[in-house]
Amino acid sequence: MSETPQNRPIPYIPIDLAEPADLVAAIRKRRGGDFINLDRMLLHSIPIAEGWNHFVGEIRNNLALDPKLRELAMCGVAVLNGAEYEFFHHAPPFRKAGGTEEQVEALRLLGTPQFPRACFSSVECDAAELTLQMTRNIQVDDALMVRLRDALGNTCAVELVTVIAAYNMVSRFLIALKVGPEDHPPA
Repeated sequence: MSETPQNRPIPYIPIDLAEPADLVAAIRKRRGGDFINLDRMLLHSIPIAEGWNHFVGEIRNNLALDPKLRELAMCGVAVLNGAEYEFFHHAPPFRKAGGTEEQVEALRLLGTPQFPRACFSSVECDAAELTLQMTRNIQVDDALMVRLRDALGNTCAVELVTVIAAYNMVSRFLIALKVGPEDHPPA
């Protein structure tokens, strides 16, 4: 996708950015060598890029939460907020964590009466419902939180809530700044 002033209010930082070296190296390491367009937008503010890289890196790599539930929540937030870029980047890890192609397509219906709950386990349905409630209503049904706590334990329930909250932040950043797909698919 070519970048033009008409479709992006703030340009991306150049992909060959070298400074600040420690931060650039940390981001490239977390990403497997390349920047994605999200990084190129975040790097307009070094403190934001540093904090984001650390916080999101922890969410992506160091939680006790089942990676399939983590990615289900991330994909769900992307769908609910209309952040296709976010969905593009999280559907592959969802599949890698055990999600099926049928579930990927089903997640595109989250928040509609057609959402096929039968494609998911009960805890996955509850994770999807939590994603919906937190994203659309902010308020969460107590019975839902009790079910998730009982199924996941306190730590993983808190981590799931944090993933949903964090990726709502991500989608809002992406949409406001019109961050779009890279010219090549992620590895």
